[in-house]
Amino acid sequence: MTGTTWDILLLGGASGVGKSRVAAQLADEAEAFVVEFDDVVSAVEAMTTADGHPALHHFDDIADTAQLATEQVLNLQIATAGALEPAVLGVVRNRLTVDVPAVIEGDYLTPAAAAAAIQEGRAAGRRVRAVFLHEGDADRIAANYACREPGSGEQRHRARVSAEYSRWLSDQASLHALPVVACRPWGTLAARIGRVLGAERDRYGLLEVPGA
Repeated sequence: MTGTTWDILLLGGASGVGKSRVAAQLADEAEAFVVEFDDVVSAVEAMTTADGHPALHHFDDIADTAQLATEQVLNLQIATAGALEPAVLGVVRNRLTVDVPAVIEGDYLTPAAAAAAIQEGRAAGRRVRAVFLHEGDADRIAANYACREPGSGEQRHRARVSAEYSRWLSDQASLHALPVVACRPWGTLAARIGRVLGAERDRYGLLEVPGA
């Protein structure tokens, strides 16, 4: 292992807050793999049907989520995230068999799944950590979408859902005693994540693996 304070880092947060960029930065610094959980979600959805696994297919028949109220979309997203928690643990269990650090990032990583993964990692003698990014400003998220997807026009409804989902994730992370880091200022985000993880290790005396 490298000199990180983690073997597997779960990086959660809502869509459009900058997870992928900072995950790549953290992975580069740690010589780690990046696992994009969105790819797993797409694979799971492709291998299942609405009849067999309805909780994974809430959005199948919704042509335009912007036609729904923000709260409706938010509730469907939370339900989908809950249904995907076993898949999160499956990815973590696989990474626990590999002696190379990994950053697992995605919208559908829930604090409940992260807390369970941390416990499984501890039982296996491995350092599984989790951080959730928070951005509650829908205007900022809409601007991020505009930069990332300039051909998609304004996505203000999607941004409002994302901001509400970010608040939900933040609240849930607090319930599970997991760290939440504000996305801004962006330039210091990776460093602030590192400081939070270091402080958490010192505070709780989290397991250090010999030779790590």
